[in-house]
Amino acid sequence: MIKKIAATLLCSGFAITATFAQQQKIPDVPPPRVELRFENPIDREQSVRYTERTPVQLDAIDKTVLSRIAEIKQYTLASIQAQINDDLVEAEDALTTALEKTQLLIEDYPDVQSSRRFNEMYRSVMAEYHEFYGISGPVNVVEGDVFDFRDELFAVDEWFDGSYFAMPASFDEDRFDVPLIINRQVNNQIHFLTERRPQVMRNWLNRSTYYFPMMRRIFDEVGVPQELIHLSMIESGLIPTARSHMRAVGLWQFIYATGAAYGLEVNWWIDERRDPEKATRAAARHLRDLYEVWGDWHMVLADYNASTRSIRRAINLSGGSRDYWTIFPHLPRETRGYVPSYIAATLIALNPEDFGFERPVPGDVYEYDVAEVTGSIELSVLAEFAGITTQELRSLNPELLRFATPPGPRPYPLKIPKGSRDKFLAAYENMPESLRQTLVVHTVSRGETLGAIANRYGVTVRGLYSANDNLSSLIHPGQEIIIPVPGGSNVAISPDNPSNARQARTLSASAGRSTVSAAPAPSGMATLNYTVKSGDTVGHIAEWYGTSAANVRSWNNIGNNIRVGQRLTVHVPANQRDYFLAVNDMNRTQKQAMMRERNRNGIPTNQIAASGQVINYTVRRGDNLHNIARANNTSVNAIMRQNNLSSSNIRIGQQLQIPVGQ
Repeated sequence: MIKKIAATLLCSGFAITATFAQQQKIPDVPPPRVELRFENPIDREQSVRYTERTPVQLDAIDKTVLSRIAEIKQYTLASIQAQINDDLVEAEDALTTALEKTQLLIEDYPDVQSSRRFNEMYRSVMAEYHEFYGISGPVNVVEGDVFDFRDELFAVDEWFDGSYFAMPASFDEDRFDVPLIINRQVNNQIHFLTERRPQVMRNWLNRSTYYFPMMRRIFDEVGVPQELIHLSMIESGLIPTARSHMRAVGLWQFIYATGAAYGLEVNWWIDERRDPEKATRAAARHLRDLYEVWGDWHMVLADYNASTRSIRRAINLSGGSRDYWTIFPHLPRETRGYVPSYIAATLIALNPEDFGFERPVPGDVYEYDVAEVTGSIELSVLAEFAGITTQELRSLNPELLRFATPPGPRPYPLKIPKGSRDKFLAAYENMPESLRQTLVVHTVSRGETLGAIANRYGVTVRGLYSANDNLSSLIHPGQEIIIPVPGGSNVAISPDNPSNARQARTLSASAGRSTVSAAPAPSGMATLNYTVKSGDTVGHIAEWYGTSAANVRSWNNIGNNIRVGQRLTVHVPANQRDYFLAVNDMNRTQKQAMMRERNRNGIPTNQIAASGQVINYTVRRGDNLHNIARANNTSVNAIMRQNNLSSSNIRIGQQLQIPVGQ
């Protein structure tokens, strides 16, 4: 998320807040304004006083929800009091009950997630949950620049300069199914996007060239007005990974319940609300379904933002009217700004030059080939097969949440660059089986706790929570808990074979933890130990020892979760053993100085070995050229050239010369 800059400028009588760290300087002269020659057709300023609100009486459902919110707060306070009394078992029970009741409330009343009271309660519960289990990081993660200014965008009642923008002379209102009118509220949004935050609109216009062709095709197939694709600007700023305070996700900001109703799957591995194409199709269907309810697109947009229940309440308070502009005063504040914002963004996007913007130059569009991938494989490996970076692969597949594709027998349809399918499949078909990730599926026994399970497998409790959706601290016998481990681990078992989980538990029980063995040191490499310190990550340790995070995970049979005091094995070039020996005793400042020195000398952090060094290596069981290359900071092609190999096939006992660091 782009960092918000706290700087306020004054331009043409409007306060302009700079939102983006990389934003170009706003010129002193405001962008050209459209000539004011449009007569407002529906300004209700004289008939409705927006500052006055009819007192709202709580209905039976409201009272039920408030009662349940109060009950959850009581359990949270009870957990805190139990901690004060040093009764952690009681504290855990109370906190677990609060979490369970929160989840049940969401399931019973999905619309409650738009309630300020609910969200304040939810943040309080989750803050206590994070504190109790020592989970670091923010309680609510918000991603997407649109949320930096959304409150300001929806402030339609709070300012108005008395003037109106005009429709462009070439504008044909009849060709649109969704009425694009200009009234006081829409006018405010146009001012906001053209004069207060013009860079916001420029970003939306530039991103639209990438996603809009796909959206137009899908909206046409589903049978909803194509101009509604502009709603994605207001929803997410056209960022597929956007996530709001309300835990709505994706280009179209689906909450879990609504996304699930339209077939969007969410689990630990994937969140299809972030899939641009699947989410767009779900949004088009949802909009079509809402139109069957209301028969009016402005009402549809209001319902999309709020809820059917909120709209019906506003209708009742307005005497039964089903017109958006009539029920406007009784809608939630955000919904009052939502529809005008959509109209303003659509008008500008359809006629950017008339509102002082340059029409974006068409560039790359969201298109791809699909290759089916079976099993859990690291994205870095798949990106290499496709000839792109890992980040580029993630951009094509934003629904993937983890470092690898989902496990299991069902193939995953991986999106890869257009035209790269043949190249990708050729590399994929020759991929060694050892590159597939596997999982431990642990079946809980009577008396086990999460702490005991985490210790058994050499992971943290935090890691267990990150690996299992909706995992509660209250576990029960027979419950299955997923523990991700790298391929090659002795405790790694298939997620679709729960019976093996019992075997893994039996094997590990005798020693009190998993009986995993670290990979042996490759030929020509020295073995060192590193003790994990506070703030360390697998990525940091890999950088300090001049290798990759994948190597560190593989050498130690771990995932990405490590704990303070844990001893890790690392392999370094034997001729540089003394150089790396001191890393374990360095403090963070010394390590940072070491990395700066490497950078000044032009040494890549993952290629410390001297260029041109060649070591002899004997192929072992389970080896493949990819793993050997990664362990020695070289490439598969370099090994093949050094050994005159015509293919990547190798055999046990084969002697290879490895050009380290090339």
